Amino acid sequence: MDASEIQPLMQFLGQLVPFDSLSATTLCHCARRLKICYYSRADGQVHLSPDNPMLYIVRSGAFEVRDSDNELLDRLGEGDFFGFPSLLSGETITNKVVILEDGLVYQLDLDSFNALRQESREFDRFFNRAFAKRLRHQGRFKARELTTTSRISSLMSRSPKTLDCHLSVAEAAVCMRQARVSSVLVTDNGRLCGILTDRDLRNRVLAEGLDGTLPIHQAMTPQPVFISPQALVFEAMLLMSEHNIHHLPVVDEGEAVGVVTSTDILRSQSSQPLLLIGEIERQQDLPSLISVSRQIPLLLQNLISADARAEEIGRVLTSVTDALTRRLIVLNQQLLGEAPMAFCWLAFGSQGRQDQAACSDQDNGLLLAHEPDEQAQGYFAALTERVCEGLDQCGYRFCPGDIMARNPTWRMSLAQWQQKFSDWVLAPEPKALMHASIFFDMRPVFGPMSLFDNLQDKVLEQTRHNDIFLAAMTGNSLDQAPPLGFFRKFVLERDGTEVKGIDLKHRGSALINDIARVYALSAGIKEVNTARRIRALMEQGILNRKDALNLADAHEFIAHMRLANQGAQYGRGEASSNFLKPQELSSLVRHQLRDAFKVVHDAQSGLRLSFLRSF
Repeated sequence: MDASEIQPLMQFLGQLVPFDSLSATTLCHCARRLKICYYSRADGQVHLSPDNPMLYIVRSGAFEVRDSDNELLDRLGEGDFFGFPSLLSGETITNKVVILEDGLVYQLDLDSFNALRQESREFDRFFNRAFAKRLRHQGRFKARELTTTSRISSLMSRSPKTLDCHLSVAEAAVCMRQARVSSVLVTDNGRLCGILTDRDLRNRVLAEGLDGTLPIHQAMTPQPVFISPQALVFEAMLLMSEHNIHHLPVVDEGEAVGVVTSTDILRSQSSQPLLLIGEIERQQDLPSLISVSRQIPLLLQNLISADARAEEIGRVLTSVTDALTRRLIVLNQQLLGEAPMAFCWLAFGSQGRQDQAACSDQDNGLLLAHEPDEQAQGYFAALTERVCEGLDQCGYRFCPGDIMARNPTWRMSLAQWQQKFSDWVLAPEPKALMHASIFFDMRPVFGPMSLFDNLQDKVLEQTRHNDIFLAAMTGNSLDQAPPLGFFRKFVLERDGTEVKGIDLKHRGSALINDIARVYALSAGIKEVNTARRIRALMEQGILNRKDALNLADAHEFIAHMRLANQGAQYGRGEASSNFLKPQELSSLVRHQLRDAFKVVHDAQSGLRLSFLRSF
């Protein structure tokens, strides 16, 4: 190939993980070794030679991977790979690849593939993990079909109709009729400022006796609720239910890129988590909520069996917890009467981060708009006692450290909370640092967002670039290390019994949470979910792309192992724990787990260099 042919290949490969980890020289050599093949749908399937295994890189088209029983294992499109299991295992090819759409596929020979594995640990680790995931997917491709794990981008209507806010509603109606849509997005100087729907035309124009000359901005729904294309479908369903709307703009980096409607969602299959949340919202008393909450362990088991991502499982489970909390607040307010002032129910820790797993306990508090008088104190004492008691009966154990809203210590006015955080930041003593690992991962579950923003903005203002506090936080987070000893042997601990294992929570996930939290507080990042914090840190250039992707990958892998282990424990009728017995793992998974812990170790070293260098 000449240079004009090589350059497009290098550009394509350079955008793919894990090829993006290769040097320009290696990437160029790799591109020269590629063979380009065209596959037609009329051919039925790709011929995979057992004597000449290849790595296949999809450039265009669509394909299905099916096993010897014709069970669907995977669907592939641009940038996806197949053929690597036989390259890694050396075993005879048994799967077949069905051609769904005509496409171009690049082929890389075995010797070149192995040379890249030798040169790049990132390359080798990526395909080892992809192989393990393929093994887990055997007969369980249903995960991608579940609404719980589907993305908005898979359902939304793209290239949405947009109109300027100064046009008339008559012009909007003509546009909607011609495009056969029930809504248009409204812009002002190119920025989304509203949405106009059939219901708006009916209720705000026709029913009010107004004519078609009315400007759109007087009939539209201003500042509409919107969602990200990366959000889960069930999150869109929750938003629609909460705000009683049927059209949801999809916004990516400030630009409207689509619309998703209730009809779009109804066409997809129904979601078990959403059905459970719907059940929660319909219950009228605590006994009924307790009964419904008994479905949560089965929901977790189903999500684990469907091989959903750990990040998505955490968000689903936390959404159920949020729904239970909100319903308990509403039901108890019906008994106690209207609150004497605005308040926010705050979730801390795993619920705050939206990464709950099995055996979660409570970490919550109450944020009041202003200092309560004696009557208000009595009201909120009764409300928080009832809600925390209800959560306990629904399976969310009382916090062993008593960090709950029913404890008056964690039931404060905005000014008191601001002062409390200020004390922790300005005097980072051991107890303050212990609290920081819980309270700095906070999120509002119920109440006005503006009240919470007033607290969070003040907190981030004090933590940002605060070298002393960040150094103390870093030192505290480095007290624990990943469970790797000499020669990368696992360090085992007892779980309170005679059983020895790896503590995946405290020696894995919690360490990554600590790393992401320190960096996020140093930069004033509002995100509290660890995966989203890492993405934000990468986008702001605080972590380089390679380190951020490695850390995100390790976070997902360790969390997935933790959830899978809890799923296995549940299946055996055992109590859920965070301890994993390494002897029960295959050699491949043990290797991957060591790699993940090595990433955590390296990230801790980076944290130490960033915040402890001058101390």
